[in-house]
Amino acid sequence: MKTLESRPIQANPLVFAIALGTGGLLSLMVHLNGELAQFGNPLFSSWVAHGTGTVAALVLLAVFYRIARKSGMNPPAPFWAYLGGISGAATVILSSLTVNSPVGLPGTLALGLAGQLAFSFSADKWGLFGLPKRPLAGRDFVALALVLSGSTLIIFSSSI
Repeated sequence: MKTLESRPIQANPLVFAIALGTGGLLSLMVHLNGELAQFGNPLFSSWVAHGTGTVAALVLLAVFYRIARKSGMNPPAPFWAYLGGISGAATVILSSLTVNSPVGLPGTLALGLAGQLAFSFSADKWGLFGLPKRPLAGRDFVALALVLSGSTLIIFSSSI
Protein backbone atom coordinates (compact mmCIF):
# COMPACT_ATOMS: atom_id res chain seq x y z
CA MET A 1 0.00 0.00 0.00
CA LYS A 2 1.24 3.50 -0.80
CA THR A 3 0.33 6.88 0.65
CA LEU A 4 0.01 10.14 -1.28
CA GLU A 5 3.75 10.73 -0.75
CA SER A 6 4.48 7.25 -2.22
CA ARG A 7 6.01 6.06 1.04
CA PRO A 8 5.30 2.43 1.82
CA ILE A 9 3.28 1.85 4.95
CA GLN A 10 3.12 -1.40 6.85
CA ALA A 11 -0.17 -3.00 7.73
CA ASN A 12 -0.56 -3.50 11.45
CA PRO A 13 -2.86 -6.42 12.35
CA LEU A 14 -3.83 -4.68 15.60
CA VAL A 15 -5.23 -1.73 13.63
CA PHE A 16 -7.36 -4.08 11.53
CA ALA A 17 -8.59 -5.87 14.67
CA ILE A 18 -9.51 -2.54 16.28
CA ALA A 19 -11.35 -1.41 13.14
CA LEU A 20 -13.25 -4.71 12.99
CA GLY A 21 -14.12 -4.43 16.68
CA THR A 22 -15.32 -0.87 16.18
CA GLY A 23 -17.60 -2.00 13.37
CA GLY A 24 -19.02 -4.68 15.64
CA LEU A 25 -19.60 -2.14 18.40
CA LEU A 26 -21.34 0.17 15.90
CA SER A 27 -23.69 -2.64 14.91
CA LEU A 28 -24.37 -3.38 18.57
CA MET A 29 -24.98 0.32 19.30
CA VAL A 30 -27.50 0.66 16.46
CA HIS A 31 -29.31 -2.49 17.59
CA LEU A 32 -29.45 -1.41 21.25
CA ASN A 33 -30.59 2.11 20.34
CA GLY A 34 -33.34 0.61 18.18
CA GLU A 35 -34.45 -1.60 21.05
CA LEU A 36 -34.42 1.36 23.43
CA ALA A 37 -36.45 3.42 20.96
CA GLN A 38 -39.17 0.75 21.03
CA PHE A 39 -39.68 1.40 24.74
CA GLY A 40 -39.64 5.17 24.36
CA ASN A 41 -38.92 7.00 21.15
CA PRO A 42 -35.86 7.76 19.01
CA LEU A 43 -35.25 11.04 20.84
CA PHE A 44 -35.21 9.25 24.20
CA SER A 45 -32.84 6.66 22.76
CA SER A 46 -30.54 9.45 21.60
CA TRP A 47 -30.58 11.14 24.99
CA VAL A 48 -29.64 7.91 26.77
CA ALA A 49 -26.85 7.13 24.30
CA HIS A 50 -25.43 10.65 24.40
CA GLY A 51 -25.78 10.93 28.16
CA THR A 52 -23.74 7.75 28.55
CA GLY A 53 -21.26 9.00 25.96
CA THR A 54 -20.95 12.36 27.71
CA VAL A 55 -20.08 10.73 31.03
CA ALA A 56 -17.52 8.46 29.35
CA ALA A 57 -16.04 11.39 27.39
CA LEU A 58 -15.70 13.52 30.53
CA VAL A 59 -13.86 10.72 32.30
CA LEU A 60 -11.53 10.19 29.32
CA LEU A 61 -10.95 13.94 28.91
CA ALA A 62 -9.98 14.24 32.57
CA VAL A 63 -7.51 11.37 32.22
CA PHE A 64 -6.00 12.68 28.95
CA TYR A 65 -5.88 16.24 30.28
CA ARG A 66 -3.75 15.10 33.20
CA ILE A 67 -1.47 13.13 30.89
CA ALA A 68 -1.12 16.07 28.47
CA ARG A 69 -0.38 18.53 31.29
CA LYS A 70 2.32 16.28 32.73
CA SER A 71 4.00 15.88 29.33
CA GLY A 72 3.71 19.59 28.47
CA MET A 73 1.46 19.01 25.44
CA ASN A 74 -1.61 21.13 24.88
CA PRO A 75 -2.36 21.31 21.13
CA PRO A 76 -5.43 23.39 20.24
CA ALA A 77 -8.19 21.61 18.38
CA PRO A 78 -9.81 23.30 15.37
CA PHE A 79 -13.39 24.51 15.83
CA TRP A 80 -14.90 21.88 13.54
CA ALA A 81 -13.45 19.11 15.73
CA TYR A 82 -16.11 19.89 18.33
CA LEU A 83 -19.01 19.40 15.91
CA GLY A 84 -18.85 15.59 15.86
CA GLY A 85 -21.54 15.36 18.51
CA ILE A 86 -24.09 16.95 16.18
CA SER A 87 -23.65 14.30 13.51
CA GLY A 88 -23.50 11.63 16.23
CA ALA A 89 -26.84 12.73 17.67
CA ALA A 90 -28.43 12.80 14.23
CA THR A 91 -27.03 9.33 13.50
CA VAL A 92 -28.49 7.87 16.70
CA ILE A 93 -31.94 9.42 16.14
CA LEU A 94 -32.15 8.48 12.47
CA SER A 95 -30.78 4.97 12.97
CA SER A 96 -33.28 4.40 15.80
CA LEU A 97 -36.05 5.37 13.39
CA THR A 98 -34.85 3.23 10.49
CA VAL A 99 -33.97 0.15 12.56
CA ASN A 100 -37.64 -0.10 13.57
CA SER A 101 -38.84 0.38 9.98
CA PRO A 102 -38.98 -2.07 7.06
CA VAL A 103 -35.31 -1.20 6.33
CA GLY A 104 -34.31 -3.04 9.53
CA LEU A 105 -30.89 -3.34 11.16
CA PRO A 106 -28.98 -4.81 8.19
CA GLY A 107 -30.36 -2.18 5.80
CA THR A 108 -29.63 0.63 8.24
CA LEU A 109 -26.02 -0.50 8.62
CA ALA A 110 -25.59 -1.03 4.87
CA LEU A 111 -26.94 2.41 4.00
CA GLY A 112 -24.86 3.93 6.80
CA LEU A 113 -21.77 2.38 5.22
CA ALA A 114 -22.75 3.77 1.82
CA GLY A 115 -23.19 7.24 3.32
CA GLN A 116 -19.81 7.07 5.05
CA LEU A 117 -18.15 6.01 1.81
CA ALA A 118 -19.82 8.81 -0.19
CA PHE A 119 -18.84 11.40 2.42
CA SER A 120 -15.25 10.16 2.55
CA PHE A 121 -15.03 10.53 -1.22
CA SER A 122 -16.25 14.11 -0.89
CA ALA A 123 -13.71 14.81 1.86
CA ASP A 124 -10.93 13.38 -0.32
CA LYS A 125 -11.97 15.25 -3.46
CA TRP A 126 -12.35 18.67 -1.86
CA GLY A 127 -9.80 18.31 0.95
CA LEU A 128 -12.33 18.78 3.74
CA PHE A 129 -11.16 18.97 7.37
CA GLY A 130 -7.55 19.64 6.39
CA LEU A 131 -7.14 16.42 4.41
CA PRO A 132 -4.99 16.50 1.30
CA LYS A 133 -7.03 16.71 -1.90
CA ARG A 134 -7.11 13.44 -3.79
CA PRO A 135 -8.67 12.90 -7.19
CA LEU A 136 -11.21 10.12 -7.26
CA ALA A 137 -10.28 7.05 -9.28
CA GLY A 138 -12.47 4.59 -11.11
CA ARG A 139 -12.04 2.05 -8.31
CA ASP A 140 -13.66 4.54 -5.91
CA PHE A 141 -16.80 4.62 -8.01
CA VAL A 142 -16.74 0.84 -8.37
CA ALA A 143 -16.52 0.49 -4.58
CA LEU A 144 -19.45 2.88 -4.09
CA ALA A 145 -21.51 1.05 -6.73
CA LEU A 146 -20.80 -2.30 -5.04
CA VAL A 147 -21.76 -0.99 -1.60
CA LEU A 148 -24.96 0.60 -2.97
CA SER A 149 -25.93 -2.55 -4.87
CA GLY A 150 -25.21 -4.66 -1.78
CA SER A 151 -27.33 -2.30 0.30
CA THR A 152 -30.15 -2.62 -2.21
CA LEU A 153 -29.95 -6.42 -2.11
CA ILE A 154 -29.96 -6.43 1.71
CA ILE A 155 -32.97 -4.12 1.95
CA PHE A 156 -35.09 -5.79 -0.71
CA SER A 157 -34.21 -9.38 0.23
CA SER A 158 -35.17 -8.78 3.86
CA SER A 159 -38.64 -7.56 2.85
CA ILE A 160 -39.48 -10.74 0.95
